[in-house]
Parts: sequence; structure tokens; C-alpha cells
Amino acid sequence: MDSLKRLLVFSVLLAVVVIGALYTLIPDISRFKGLMAEPVCQKKLNSFMFKEVKLYQLKYPTGQLQVPQPLAMVPLRPDVLTLTPWLAPIVWEGTFNIEVINNMYQPLNITVAACIFAVGKYIRLLQQVLESAEKHFMVGYRVNYYIFTDQPDKCPQLALGSGRSLILLPFPSFNRWQEISLRRMEFIRKAIEDRIHHEAHYIFNIDSDTVFENHFGAEALGELVGSLHPWFYDFSRDRFTNERRPASRAYVPNTEGDFYYIGALYGGSVEAVYRLTKTIEVELNTDKQNDIEAAWQEESHLNRYFLQFKPTKVLSPEYVWDKLRGNPPEHIRVVRLATIIKNKKELRPN
Repeated sequence: MDSLKRLLVFSVLLAVVVIGALYTLIPDISRFKGLMAEPVCQKKLNSFMFKEVKLYQLKYPTGQLQVPQPLAMVPLRPDVLTLTPWLAPIVWEGTFNIEVINNMYQPLNITVAACIFAVGKYIRLLQQVLESAEKHFMVGYRVNYYIFTDQPDKCPQLALGSGRSLILLPFPSFNRWQEISLRRMEFIRKAIEDRIHHEAHYIFNIDSDTVFENHFGAEALGELVGSLHPWFYDFSRDRFTNERRPASRAYVPNTEGDFYYIGALYGGSVEAVYRLTKTIEVELNTDKQNDIEAAWQEESHLNRYFLQFKPTKVLSPEYVWDKLRGNPPEHIRVVRLATIIKNKKELRPN
């Protein structure tokens, strides 16, 4: 009996010693919270009630529309890539039926937010992008234009369509155009927190030096949407203009990268874009503290983000064509949004 008691006491003491040793050897797990599976900005996100569109809500009204049957053995666009390796669609003319898509989305009465920055002399370009958007952007849907500007008195007065509104939001003036680019993520994030999270279901950031030329509709909606850069969509990854310095949080080695995405157009659900802007804002601030500025500011960080968090939908260069590249090739059957030819030196503060 005594030997049994001694064995029990010895076992308890051994367990205490082992537990104590493990406690001192294992690092404080709280330091690794940022590396664990908790979603980015989860605590902050939980304080919001985002407007959401669930996939099960996209109900197609059968018997109301006669459409051509898709044929499994007949590709819609054999000349271009229409699906990413992670099974996200790449949207080209000829790959979708807008009647089908509208019959799914329009009954949900969704609202789409369009964020446009018109700062400094770029205020001159605001009227044309808004007028063209009224003709082509999300026609038949409710749209809120959120205009970030340092000159609200110079914003054009436009007669908007039914269900479409324009909201002016303050944005500071800067003497470097790079600073404007660096701060946009911060201001979109704040606008989502302040109001957009309960005013819209989807959101796009659209550069002010663009103009809509053709239909740009619900086929572009998705949880997280990136747009192929018109100058680099047909390049190999080693020719992308990603940030190549490892010291930057935007660093992408030349052996990585699926596509090169343009910063002039990206979007998704309001919640997904909130995660994107919040994350990139933190990375931009980290770079600033380390006295480094990524090669293409927010666009560099956007490409780093999309490398890690793959877009659920990718828009082809139809959705942002650069007129400086000339007339589009045959596989670009329609230009939906185009960057305008302008004198950057005259428009930019530096």
C-alpha cells in the first residue's frame, strides 16, 4: 500500500514538472494570433451588419425566358482563357448571357457602390466618367456614387437616373500624387465603416480618368473581383511590374504571380472589399514605417493581396482598356471601360 502511495505521489510530481517545463518552453501563443486561422479584421467585421447576397438567393425564374442551351463540348471562347486555375471565371464578351444574369440579380433589389477619387485637377475629369456611367454602368440597378474630393464645390451637377445617387466625401489635398494613391485604401475603409456597409451590397473602386464606352453590368459582380491590366495580361510573370524588393510588404518574386491586376478597377462584396482595404492599409503603413514605398503604391499591394487571396471573379481587359495601347486586338471584342489619354504632368501635383 505504501509503495502504491509513493508511486502516486511520484506520478503527480512528474506531471507537475513536465507541465512546468512545457509552459516555459512553448512561446506565448498570443504573439501568434496574427498567423492563426482567425479571419482578417474579424473583430471589427463582427460589429457591422453587412448587406449580403447569398448564392442561394440567386434564383433563376424558369419558364420566363428562352435562352440558347450551353453545350458542354462547345467552348464559348476558345481563343482566350475563361477560367483560372482556382476555378474563378474570367469574364469576356461571349461568355455570359446578360438576360440570365439580370433575371437572377434584379429581383434582389441590390445596390452597387462606385468609389471615385476626384482630387486636385482630376476634378475636371469627373463629369465625363459620371455621365458615361449613367449610360453604361449597372443600368437597371441602384447605384451610389461616392465621390472623394478636396473640391466639393466643383463637382458637376448631374441629373441621375432613378435609384441612383451621388454622395460627396472629403479627401485631403496632397502635393504628391503618390500620396493620394497611398491613402485611397484608408478612405474607402473608413467610408465602408461609416456608411457603405449598410447602404450597398457590392462596391467597385473606379479611377476618375476613365470613361465607360459600353455595357458594364451585373456579370461583373462577385465576392472579390480583380481586373486584368491591359498592358500585362499577355505577359509572362517575370515581366510584371510587381514590387520586387523583399523589404516591402508588397513584395512578389518574379517566380510568382498569376496575373497582373490593375488598380484602376477592383471590387466585390462590401465585406470582402472591407477586408482588402483594411489589410492593404496596414501593409502600406508598415512600409511607411520602414521608409519604403512600393513601386506602384496601392496597385503593388493589391497584386500582393490577390496573390494570397485569389479573386473569385476576374474581369478581362475589356473592362479596363488603355487607349495609349491603341486599338484593341481581335480577342477584345468590346471595350467597356477605357482610361483616357491625358497630360499627366499637367494634372498631377508633382
